[in-house]
Amino acid sequence: MAERSLLSALRFFRPKGKPHGCREEKTADNWAETRCGQREWEELYRRRWQYDKKVRSTHGVNCTGSCSWDVYVKNGILVWETQRTDYPACGEGFPNHEPRGCPRGATYSWYTYSPVRLKYPLVRSSLMAMWQDALHHQKDPVAAWESIVTDDAKRRRFHKDRGKGGFVRASWDQVATIVAASLIHTIKVYGPDRIFGFTPIPAMSMVCYASGARFLSLIGGSMISFYDWYCDLPPASPQIWGEQTDVPESADWYESTYFIVWGTNLPMTRTPDAHFYTEARYRGAKVAAVAPDYAEYVKFADTWLPARAGTDAALAMAMTHVIFKEFYIDRQVAYFTDYAKTYTDLPFVVVLESKGDTYTPGRFLRAADLDLETNNAQWKTVLYDAATHGFRVPNGSIGFRWNEEGRWNLKLDENDERIDPLLSFASEPDHWKSVSFPVFESAGARSKTGIAPVKTIATPAGELHVTTVFDLMAAHLGILPQEAPDSSADYPQGYQDPKPYTPAWQEAITGVPQADVIRVAREFADNAEKTRGKSMIFLGAGTNHWYHSDMIYRTIIGLTTLCGCQGVNGGGWAHYVGQEKVRPQAAWSQVAFGLDWRRPPRQQNGTSFYYFGTDQWRYDTLRPDAILSPLGSAAAARHMADYNVIAARLGWLPSYPQFNQNPIELVREAVSNGASSDEDIIAYAVEKLKSGDLRFSIEDPDNPLNFPRVLFLWRANLLGASGKGHEYFLKHLLGVENAVFNTDGSLRPQEVEWREPAPEGKLDLLVTLELRMSTSAMYADVALPAAGWYEMHDLNTTDMHPFIHPFNPAIDPPWETRTNWEQFKTIAEKFSEMAVAHLGEVKDLVATPLMHDSPGEIAQPDVKDWRKGETDPIPGKTMPSLAVTSRDYPNTYKMMTALGPLAAKVGVGSKGVVWNASEEVDALKQALGTVAESGVSQGMPSMATAKQAAETILMLAPETNGETAVKSWVGLERKTGLDLQHLSLRRQGERYRFDDLTVQPRKIITSPIWSGIESEERRYSPFVINIEEKVPFRTLTGRAQFYQDHLWMRDFGEHLPLFRPPLDVMALEAAHVQREAGREIVLNYLTPHSKWSIHSTYSDTLTMLTLFRGGEAIWLNDEDARKIDARDSDWLECFNANGVVMAKAVVSPRIPPGKAFMYHAQERMINTPGSKLSGQRGGTHNSVTRIMVKPTHMIGGYAQLSYGFNYYGPIGSQRDEVIVVRKAGEVDWYED
Repeated sequence: MAERSLLSALRFFRPKGKPHGCREEKTADNWAETRCGQREWEELYRRRWQYDKKVRSTHGVNCTGSCSWDVYVKNGILVWETQRTDYPACGEGFPNHEPRGCPRGATYSWYTYSPVRLKYPLVRSSLMAMWQDALHHQKDPVAAWESIVTDDAKRRRFHKDRGKGGFVRASWDQVATIVAASLIHTIKVYGPDRIFGFTPIPAMSMVCYASGARFLSLIGGSMISFYDWYCDLPPASPQIWGEQTDVPESADWYESTYFIVWGTNLPMTRTPDAHFYTEARYRGAKVAAVAPDYAEYVKFADTWLPARAGTDAALAMAMTHVIFKEFYIDRQVAYFTDYAKTYTDLPFVVVLESKGDTYTPGRFLRAADLDLETNNAQWKTVLYDAATHGFRVPNGSIGFRWNEEGRWNLKLDENDERIDPLLSFASEPDHWKSVSFPVFESAGARSKTGIAPVKTIATPAGELHVTTVFDLMAAHLGILPQEAPDSSADYPQGYQDPKPYTPAWQEAITGVPQADVIRVAREFADNAEKTRGKSMIFLGAGTNHWYHSDMIYRTIIGLTTLCGCQGVNGGGWAHYVGQEKVRPQAAWSQVAFGLDWRRPPRQQNGTSFYYFGTDQWRYDTLRPDAILSPLGSAAAARHMADYNVIAARLGWLPSYPQFNQNPIELVREAVSNGASSDEDIIAYAVEKLKSGDLRFSIEDPDNPLNFPRVLFLWRANLLGASGKGHEYFLKHLLGVENAVFNTDGSLRPQEVEWREPAPEGKLDLLVTLELRMSTSAMYADVALPAAGWYEMHDLNTTDMHPFIHPFNPAIDPPWETRTNWEQFKTIAEKFSEMAVAHLGEVKDLVATPLMHDSPGEIAQPDVKDWRKGETDPIPGKTMPSLAVTSRDYPNTYKMMTALGPLAAKVGVGSKGVVWNASEEVDALKQALGTVAESGVSQGMPSMATAKQAAETILMLAPETNGETAVKSWVGLERKTGLDLQHLSLRRQGERYRFDDLTVQPRKIITSPIWSGIESEERRYSPFVINIEEKVPFRTLTGRAQFYQDHLWMRDFGEHLPLFRPPLDVMALEAAHVQREAGREIVLNYLTPHSKWSIHSTYSDTLTMLTLFRGGEAIWLNDEDARKIDARDSDWLECFNANGVVMAKAVVSPRIPPGKAFMYHAQERMINTPGSKLSGQRGGTHNSVTRIMVKPTHMIGGYAQLSYGFNYYGPIGSQRDEVIVVRKAGEVDWYED
């Protein structure tokens, strides 16, 4: 390049072109001009877009996008990222999955060198000063830590500093020593079950999740669940299918011809996939949108059903009324009835229970009732055969799943004799009986009656009256069969009669015109009839974050099931909130939870843990009898906490810490009292529990013996994003300044010890391993700097597409940051070194719940409490399972960094499917090399690096290893008696290595872990294998269930789908709020996903802040704003008994009156002024929320209603919440 002169750089003094043979002139009537020179700017442009290398990576964010990005590096600096567009095609005639990525994701590289990034290990200064002083006197780090945390004044001193800055830099060796010392002290004094780890959404970066989970599981710590806590995954999915949220990939939308988009803002929250929505629309699909506000997706709809927020179940029940009446009663659609008979519980028989002069629905009729001698007779359900006019026990119910082979399938056979299920007894009843059903309304609960055709059976226990689920549904919906006698029951006279559950009835509740409801219901069902199921309903946070979300979902999903849409490409439900799908789930679990070395792991459901750990149970004023059915048979407990304690005691839910005694000391005590085997140790513990000498920790959560002591957060912003009841976290878990205005509730539980005063500061140590200075890191005692998504090796999958993505490091982790894998290796190495002197190898007693997809799911056909003498305490039957496991603490590091022997010896599996992995382990030894160092891991496949851990997952997974896929079907074939290997045979020769994914994302292989089929010819849709191959759903009946017959379900009135109104939260909390009449309004508080952030958490990039209001903002209706004289951008003080949050007003007629939207997550980090109410900075979006648990989510040991980690359990709902809003006036920034 020619050297530039000074004059050439100055525009008005540049040399003209003549000396250079260039003629400057103007032509075309001065519209064109030729100039000479002036090309120097091109050099700047070229330099701007030159780079040294580009690397494929992706984003580990819970947005479900899972988009492939090219990351560019210049002079060792990460400079920008662009979308990568080389996804495999979706198939002929289908749009492809690209271009993926969105403008929000393209801002991620800002974090790499941003001022909010954590660059060095940090320790709270007051803690570091005490630590250094203690080491000076104690020398032994464990003794030094003990001297701090056992001295209440010292412990209180550094706890009070949480959230107030004051961090100091430390070396990695220093922080590893502090953390290791705290762990060893906790294990010695309290037990490993007092150590917890929380990190969410493994699909977004599997190895990062596995890093801490593997370490903590190996030492006996407890991992905390997230999907139920986030309220991302609906409990209705396990209730209906025994599967937690299997959904179609977005390309499958294109096959649908009718959409109802219901509470999920596809263009905003599923940006990379929204084009399938619009392309299907162009192809001719009709769209109905259900939304309380004029959301982005409403713009694409043909019909808008503006249902009031939280009333969706009323709308769905009215649509169900129309479809059931017109397509099942008035006219029988052959496709619908065949589908219902084969794949649903509608033909199954239910026992009616006498209640005065009427009956109520009871439990399913079982083979045991008919005195049939068969395996698991109490777990085999019964239907009526239209051909033989007799009761039959068809294949497929859960009793056929365990301890027998060959009949767990959906063939309508009994001992190879064909069955034709009768949907309704209306054509041949023995009697018609009055049946009562609960009705829940804002004013309270009542009952209504219908009539059902009944058959009478003589059994050894006496005469039983039975009817079908179909007949119960008809009576429940208020639809009188044509064959029914005249009745004085509560039946509407038509759609215009405002009785439950007609279109006119719902109009008063939802505000949706009844004519629109009738039309959309007819269109949806008519389309499904004509296309054999290609009608689809999209669902999301708008419907899922309510206290009664399971009832909302059951009513909506019932529409797709009645119309034969599930298991059909282009049909069924499509629920999207978080990045749920860990495609290589079984292999990943093996690595993540250390199952290759020790089993079982401790896995705690999140909502219960935080409910008790943050003492929010003390403030719970929701009386159980307020939500109980008026027809229930059992008296309500005193307090919601009582149900959780019972659930833990019976083995329905996990509960960690386990007991009020260190489990390691409990084993030692048993041995010292003569126990010589694991069985003896377990028997000793059971006897102590029975006598009351040993108690569950959950029965006394405020006893210091039962506190959680150490909490790790990584890839998680618990305190700034997901922590419902944020201020209670600050008060009780951390012991710091807070804005809790609430006081202890008036209710006192029967099963829980009440202590005064409530403890503050339960945690000894909070450790975050984080990319940025988030709210959680701000409150941590130790904050460790983590590598970003462009600085590591990892794996990423999503439910939105079928590909598996790699992370690759474009640069090394800068400053002193480390990947999560290296961070936990550092801690594990120091821990192992120090454990030699302090812990050694010991035995630990692990209590686990009765797990779904194990024989434990058929443990308890009846609810019997051993503590009350109703049955004996039998581990794994009437109480939690108990197992004795070895903890080889000095070898923790070696075990963490090598694949252990159990993968080959015991096998790999998930969801009740297990296969031997010895061949894969041998292949890993060749691919990764083996550990040469002597010790427990010598000769094992090495997992010293994150990339090796990723390779291990890929090798062990049937989704990425065709040979494994084929053999993984063998066990399921034996169980079902079906031929299934053909589903994977075509891809038997495929095996993905990490570098293969770096070349191009790869489509996963069909496996028995998932219910859909992966192939080049079709898109992934859930339950296709159930429908086409006749593999049962993992439920009591083996079918999709409308009816839930567990006693607690019936007592709370939720045995059939119905509407339950949102909770009246203001009535529960009003007494604890200081009010100023005339300048306030009360609004329902909703927290949807944000447009101005990378998913829900990363909203503090300069670009995102610039695009919107630059900090916390709350949306409200213009009419509501006028009531308090608020204008756009005014500061508002939003509060209730739980706390306060300050936010700028965004005034918009788009927001429905009476509602407030605050997009999450909004943290207290940026542009947050002080609140006059609290005298502190104005909180986070969760400062005004509180945990409220629901008893029916705690059921366990009962078919599909059994615990599984992130499968079933209480949810962290928050949309029933209300806030008081007023103008803040002049705000204080606390900057003096």
